[in-house]
Amino acid sequence: QVQLVESGGGLVQPGGSLRLSCAASRSIFSINAMGWYRQAPGKERELVASITSGGSTNYADSVKGRFTISRDIAKNTVYLQMNNLKPEDTAVYYCNAHISSWARPYGNDYWGQGTQVTVSS
Repeated sequence: QVQLVESGGGLVQPGGSLRLSCAASRSIFSINAMGWYRQAPGKERELVASITSGGSTNYADSVKGRFTISRDIAKNTVYLQMNNLKPEDTAVYYCNAHISSWARPYGNDYWGQGTQVTVSS
């Protein structure tokens, strides 16, 4: 299992930038995939970006070209750089880790506590 702690949220004006961090309690090489999800009031939680242990990335269409997911293996940390932020990006952002094994082929998901991102003028 793994514990995840997010940080870096806050209030920013439209067009501004924020960098979110997710610190994991174990090597991210041992985690099959990590991602950032977000949930706005009254809406379902949605995938924003993900990165595999091999470094492959994936993004939601709504954030392509604006957000970048990256990692610092030595620090066991995954980042989400958010540029050109829009009001519709306002949500609680959650870090996710997915771990699977021969004993647990369907895998397990682990979540951070969430960090608030508010985009408003």
